[in-house]
Amino acid sequence: MKHRIVVLGAGYAGAVTAGRLARRLHRDDVEITLVNADPEFVERVRLHQLASGQELRSRPLRDLYAGTGVRVRSAWVTAVDADRKTVDLAGETLAYDSLVYALGSTSAGQGVPGVAEYAHHVSGKRDALRLRARLAELEPGGTVLVVGGGLTGIEAAAEFAEARPDLKVALAARGGVGDRLSDKARRHLRGAFDRLGVTVHEGVDVTRVEADGVVTGAGGRLPAQVTVWTAGFAVHPIAAATTLEVSDTGRIVVDATMRSLSHPDVYAVGDAALAEGAGGKPLRMACATASPMAWQAADALAARLTGRKVPETTIGYVTQCVSLGRRDGILQKVTPEDEATSTVLTGRAGARVKELICAGAAWSVSHPTLMLPSRRHRLSPARAREDRLATT
Repeated sequence: MKHRIVVLGAGYAGAVTAGRLARRLHRDDVEITLVNADPEFVERVRLHQLASGQELRSRPLRDLYAGTGVRVRSAWVTAVDADRKTVDLAGETLAYDSLVYALGSTSAGQGVPGVAEYAHHVSGKRDALRLRARLAELEPGGTVLVVGGGLTGIEAAAEFAEARPDLKVALAARGGVGDRLSDKARRHLRGAFDRLGVTVHEGVDVTRVEADGVVTGAGGRLPAQVTVWTAGFAVHPIAAATTLEVSDTGRIVVDATMRSLSHPDVYAVGDAALAEGAGGKPLRMACATASPMAWQAADALAARLTGRKVPETTIGYVTQCVSLGRRDGILQKVTPEDEATSTVLTGRAGARVKELICAGAAWSVSHPTLMLPSRRHRLSPARAREDRLATT
């Protein structure tokens, strides 16, 4: 009997994990099923580009995994039963021996009234396409307000302002914009926003979103025909509804190998996992950690199934990359603990390196079995016996 591995989610983390497992394990011994709602791989780090009117390259998952032994299922995941080891899809139930949970995150309204009714998002392809259609309706002089001073909000505001210089684009943040960047990087950011005509409102607490703008904690208003909410992300609630151990934010708690602390046959990667990184700090939700987590989980799972030594590596950070439109960017060198250093690359050079990094991340998904030499191992005899007994 083959060992059944089900991977839920084909973002960066899930897609890389599935491909790496296919490269590590012998296909005569395992059956790898990748489940994703969208039939294509979506470059989430480019969704602000899609919303601004640009076209993204189509990458059908079935084409990406053709010949790898990975089965692709286009379906919505509705529930997981971690005790019975099953996954409910729309109209079907899948059984697994090992599960990789990579359902990622979506935009979080932070409990602010009106976000669900009136705000747009760039956390998913459908959201980005809805925003794209709305922006296309705006006449010259139309107003767009991006709420959130993190990297997502910064990139979105810059992209919209560059693509539509006829619009009035503003960015509102509870704290400072780009607080995690170095002084040099923040100075460049302010200069870029000045050049693009982006108005920045710092220290603004948005307490309500309305159809024509937002209300602030100080009782003021910021008018906007379109409000784009980027102030935080939240994981899908599926894991929290299971018996899996999760954090207070619903992320699955895992060890250094991305293995669930409560259910050893479940691994979690990407935004859905709460893992410890360099310096004992939790890894943040980011593309920068998705691939390293995927490598860690795939290699650990493959090693356990084949009776080899389980590798453990502490995941740390190297850079923070920010695009400021298509011709400007910031490459901020950081410590493994994700603290900004004084080393920064800006301007066209920063934009080129950011583009290379994004293209490389997409390439690693588009070529899932070319990222490492072929080292397919057979399941250990003990593991094979366990699977046969479990099935019978």
